[in-house]
Amino acid sequence: MSFGAFRGIFALFVFLLLSNHLFAQRKPQNNNPYILFTGLVLTSDSLKPIPLVSIKSSRRGLIGYSDDNGFFDVVVRKGDTVYFVQVEKVSSSHVIPDTLSSNRYSVVKLMTQDTIHLSAIFIKALPLKTLFNHEFVNRDIPDDPLERARKNLENEAIKEELRQRPADASQAQALLARNRAEQLYYYNQVPPQRYLSPTAWMQFFEAWKRGDFKKKTTKKSTYISPYSPTR
Repeated sequence: MSFGAFRGIFALFVFLLLSNHLFAQRKPQNNNPYILFTGLVLTSDSLKPIPLVSIKSSRRGLIGYSDDNGFFDVVVRKGDTVYFVQVEKVSSSHVIPDTLSSNRYSVVKLMTQDTIHLSAIFIKALPLKTLFNHEFVNRDIPDDPLERARKNLENEAIKEELRQRPADASQAQALLARNRAEQLYYYNQVPPQRYLSPTAWMQFFEAWKRGDFKKKTTKKSTYISPYSPTR
């Protein structure tokens, strides 16, 4: 091999080595558009943490809440507008820069107290005292939410509603599949008779001792099921 050819091969080897070194030293670009957005939500006057602040994105809606210490961490997209909403505070927003090179972005958000205005209530007296007595005795006062929940959650009302509620498609299909599987399991065979099972007799005697077969008086419930037939 001549000296000129050897010098050309050596120069090509040095060029490839330097190119590989420069490519390895080049910092890779971050093409991921999503980043982790973290921070604290504090009051503007006393710098106290604000819990349960709704954090919404302009693209995806509600994306998270702040914890008891006012800290939050949500995943957002670069360039998104993030809104901070709380009932007692003035709503605020923050725009995520679209020129970030890091995959994390942190802020401290300050929110000011909001003034809530309620509608005016006018209280007027009845013209006669006898009308007050009549209204106080005969007025049908509707149940409050707690009383309605108590009536709806009575055991008898729930049992009655479940008994009158028709089976949906999934329940009917599951019952049919279980019955079909039991028939196929004992195909061309005599199914077992449970009246000869000692376990079944033991369960029967225990239920008899507990009084499960005694006639129970059920209290009539005031709950009206939506599935009851109209009269």
